[in-house]
Amino acid sequence: MTSNSTGEQRSDVDWDTAADTFDDEPDHGLRDPAVREAWAARLRGWLPRGPSDVLDLGCGTGSLSLLASEARHRVTGVDLSSRMVDLARAKLAGRDAAFLVGDAAAPPVGEQRFDVVLVRHVLWTLPEPGRVLRHWRGLLRPGGRLVLIEGVWGTVSPVGMSADRLTALLAPLAEDVRVEWLSDDSSLWGREVADERYAVIAVP
Repeated sequence: MTSNSTGEQRSDVDWDTAADTFDDEPDHGLRDPAVREAWAARLRGWLPRGPSDVLDLGCGTGSLSLLASEARHRVTGVDLSSRMVDLARAKLAGRDAAFLVGDAAAPPVGEQRFDVVLVRHVLWTLPEPGRVLRHWRGLLRPGGRLVLIEGVWGTVSPVGMSADRLTALLAPLAEDVRVEWLSDDSSLWGREVADERYAVIAVP
């Protein structure tokens, strides 16, 4: 789920109710072939070449999970909204994917470890993001990576997390941190955007 997907932190949003129309946004449902391919191409660059285990936190209806699955990765998705999880399960029915209801900040995956922790527009909503990042790093296998898609939205009362802040939080946690700017690629969003949007790929 994008932006304020963790309803525990954004009580003003009923994500179970919002789930049925969530995919109407171009970058949520990825129904437009051009938008879908734009995200698929980005994921190909961010995820390992061979099949890997991907943990998609705040997965929403599973659109990025589906793209990862189509690229032969094994996916575990977590979202706080049970309705979102139901839709994700339906979207990836028959695939090597599992979806759990839970908090992105402390996903209910037990001792399981992953090659990739993939998170889109969720970290900025969470209290103590530095602590959360440390926990997510602990969910990685040796050689694994964090793929964090974030941004800053709005001009009057902007919300989000800047790339400078996120890279500063990652500095003590990862040896290799790369920022990829996404604002200028309208094909990802189905329209031109003026916000700060980016992805960070961090390898501890």
